[in-house]
Amino acid sequence: SATEGSCASPRDNLPSPVKQERAAAETLPELKAEALYEDWDDVPPSSALEEISEEAAVQIIAEPLLPLRSPTLRDYVDHSETLAKLIHLGVDLSQVEKRHKAGQLLLTLDFERDIRKILLFLKDVGVEDNQLGPFLTKNPYILAEDLEALEDRVAYLKSKKFGRAEITQMVSRAPYLLLFSVERLDNRLAFFKNELGLSVKKTKELVIRLPRLLTGKLEPVKENLQVCQIELGFQPNEIQQIVLKTPKILTASKKRLQQTFDYLHNIMGIPHHMLTRFPQVFNSKLLRIKERHMFLTFLGRAQYDPAQPSYISLDQLVSLPDEVFCTDIAKASIQDFEKFLKTL
Repeated sequence: SATEGSCASPRDNLPSPVKQERAAAETLPELKAEALYEDWDDVPPSSALEEISEEAAVQIIAEPLLPLRSPTLRDYVDHSETLAKLIHLGVDLSQVEKRHKAGQLLLTLDFERDIRKILLFLKDVGVEDNQLGPFLTKNPYILAEDLEALEDRVAYLKSKKFGRAEITQMVSRAPYLLLFSVERLDNRLAFFKNELGLSVKKTKELVIRLPRLLTGKLEPVKENLQVCQIELGFQPNEIQQIVLKTPKILTASKKRLQQTFDYLHNIMGIPHHMLTRFPQVFNSKLLRIKERHMFLTFLGRAQYDPAQPSYISLDQLVSLPDEVFCTDIAKASIQDFEKFLKTL
């Protein structure tokens, strides 16, 4: 299992290149004389020195040798039933081979012996047939996992009262989730519960919304929580509300978080309690916020106080398409807006 705080590619025990070459060689059929001659109706083999006709010579088709080393899995597909079946499933080998040692891993696996049981397990978890290929493209390492360990991890999530549909959603949206041990999953849930002061129910809601919180690094999360409290000045209960509404804030770029807050709070004058009500504004591009705010200021309509007439909510400011923003909020045409942007 992966160590706490590692990033989502935690297979350090994958086959070495030497093992891969040996495994590739072992998968070649053993050439037994009986098998070679069984269709020849007891006609003895011809001597290696015996001359053959030109017609017979052109009918001899040499099988290409399996390359001992290749930068691409494409060179192995014609020799590997496993790779051919994975392609048929929809696995993108060109993406898999970019992942650390994943190509070597696939070459050591037998479809019937190793892979079929994992596919049946994933289907049982709720991964749809048409999603198996994309899932394995993102996480080929699951094919090397022990089936019993995978089942234990799902059983653990069920014991924490995650429903079947919730587990399916989490596994689909965070394909590395089931690579991590029960201990790690338990530690992660405890971290978010304690760090944010959440109830068990709220902790579950958080990781269902953003399941990669259970698989990613904790350092950026800790850093963002500190930024929100110390640098941006939010109270713990406000941070709690912000994170539950917009979990991505926990993994957002620290610099982007700081710049967006600075513009919203110090330039636009939005108080903390309003930002807590509409934290989705932090997911928006800063350029979009600036352009729209400056246009509204130019029109004399930049009014973000709910106690005042012609109030514009932060949600309306950032989420509406340009056309709707112009007609409904700015009370102007899209052409006016485009013309204004050219003056910036």
